[in-house]
Amino acid sequence: MSNSLADVAAVIGIGQTDWVADHARVRAGECPHDSTGYAAQAFVAALADSGIDKSEIDGLIVGPTTAYERMGELLGLNVGWGGQADAMTAVLEACQAIKAGLASVIALVYGNDQRSAGTQYGGPEAMGGGAFLSYVYHAPWGFTSQGALYAMMARCYMEARGLSAAELGEVAVAQRLAASRNPRALMRKPITIDDYLASPFICEPLHLFDYCLINDGGVALIVAEADKARRIGRAPVRIKGVGRHDLNRGATSLEPRLLDFYQSAQSKVAKQVFNMASLGPKEMDALQIYDSFSLHIPLALEGYGYCEVGDVGRYMREDGISLARGLPVNTSGGHLSESYMQGWNHQIEAVRQVRGEAGACQVENCRNVHYSSDVAGKAISIIYGN
Repeated sequence: MSNSLADVAAVIGIGQTDWVADHARVRAGECPHDSTGYAAQAFVAALADSGIDKSEIDGLIVGPTTAYERMGELLGLNVGWGGQADAMTAVLEACQAIKAGLASVIALVYGNDQRSAGTQYGGPEAMGGGAFLSYVYHAPWGFTSQGALYAMMARCYMEARGLSAAELGEVAVAQRLAASRNPRALMRKPITIDDYLASPFICEPLHLFDYCLINDGGVALIVAEADKARRIGRAPVRIKGVGRHDLNRGATSLEPRLLDFYQSAQSKVAKQVFNMASLGPKEMDALQIYDSFSLHIPLALEGYGYCEVGDVGRYMREDGISLARGLPVNTSGGHLSESYMQGWNHQIEAVRQVRGEAGACQVENCRNVHYSSDVAGKAISIIYGN
């Protein structure tokens, strides 16, 4: 990937629904919104945060949980360009569209009613039981749980790299510390390594605290062409670099998960994103990592060069990955403790950190934030900065 996407675009607005209130209503038996309604609420908040008029928006990307046409209709947007993508791909596609001149101000909008709708992420009806499950899960062998897949991957990784159960627990403890400082987080009670080890296994070796939350909510970002962002938006946060590399060969046999733990994809993306931003791991002030399961964190720390391969257990235990010490990872609590917004909440947390608006979770003098996602062998990376 060339450097042509460096500093092409900037984030000028972010918004979300009230995840805590959303969750309380759902637990009380109320279903206040569907996915589209949550997304619309988040868009209204992001638009207000940007300070621009809706008429400035000429592009729209919606999350895979909502229909593109219906969302555009509901928001009153007749855009010249748009589509549907997950959080990470949406940011990359927005940069590409802006570079190509297809749009200049793009709304990225996501909503999910996964909790109130009873979405199944395991079992014969997981995610609707669609044919794609032979890729996302291992359905032909009855292996339909994401937790089971990551448990197998974790066991292989722990044996191959010498990671202990207590060292993996550093992830959940660090992210719960962040969530304890974050009023937007769902799970705010701090935990210790002893609490982690005493928690029940869901699928050994993964404990309860290794799993992400399942909750309703919405998130939105407004991304603008860099020069225009400086003229029309408030506090633009630059997208300094992006990168992507997919491991498709052998994917349905779990090869990318079990043989190199995504590292071949991550190393390629590391070169792309760090070279594009003219930065390296040592210049990152915070790291946001997609964390449907805690295992994602040690994988990314090794894969992107934050520590040596085989040293991540010591790195997390001694150097630290929390707001209290070391390189802060998932500073809002991530998917494990803040909210499971499928990578979208990590994006707005990165923007808040660069803006200096993260409250008690703020990293001092935060200038550059690295985002990483490694899901099913697709490694994607974004660097946000001022």
